[in-house]
Amino acid sequence: MTALQLPLETERVVIRRFTPDDAPDLLSYAGDPAVMAWIPQGTMTVNEMPNYTAVNTSDEAADFMVVHKRARRVIGHISFHPWFAENTWEIGWVFHPAYQRQGLATEAARAVMDHAFGVMHIHRLIATCQPQNPASWRVMEKLGLRREGHFLRCIYRGDDGWWDEYFYALLAEEWEKRGKR
Repeated sequence: MTALQLPLETERVVIRRFTPDDAPDLLSYAGDPAVMAWIPQGTMTVNEMPNYTAVNTSDEAADFMVVHKRARRVIGHISFHPWFAENTWEIGWVFHPAYQRQGLATEAARAVMDHAFGVMHIHRLIATCQPQNPASWRVMEKLGLRREGHFLRCIYRGDDGWWDEYFYALLAEEWEKRGKR
C-alpha cells in the first residue's frame, strides 16, 4: 500500500517508518488526551503498541514518524494512505505540543505532499479536520489545500455527540500551477 519512498528529508525533519524504539516518544504525545482530542481513534496506550508496531512496520503502514534532526527524537507523525477514490490519498498529522507552532507540521506535510504529486503522480490529495481545530486547518491552508466542504454533524463521537468536519483538497494541476510550493 505505501508508495512513499522513505526516508524523506527536509531542513529540520526526517520522515521514516516506525520502529519499536520509537514507542516512548510516540506515547509521549499520542497518549495525551489534549493532543489526541481531534483524532478519531483517541489516545494510544502501551497495550495498543504491539498492534500499532505490527501495522506500521509493514507494507500496510499509514503512519510515518517525523524525527526532529537536532533533537534526534520522534516529534510527531504523518498519516498518509489511499482514500477510496482512484489515485487519491489522504494526509494528516499529529505533533508533540513542544514542537507545535514552529512550522514543523507544515514542513513535514509539504515533503510528503511534494513526493505524492512529484514522484507518485497522484491525482488528488485530501485532508480533513474539525472546525474547532484551527491549528490543523491552518496547516492545510498553508499547504495550499482548498476548503471544499463543511459537513455538519457527520462524525458520531459517542458521548461527544456529533462532530462537524472540514474537507480540504488539492489537485495535481493546482500543485503544478503554483510551482510545486
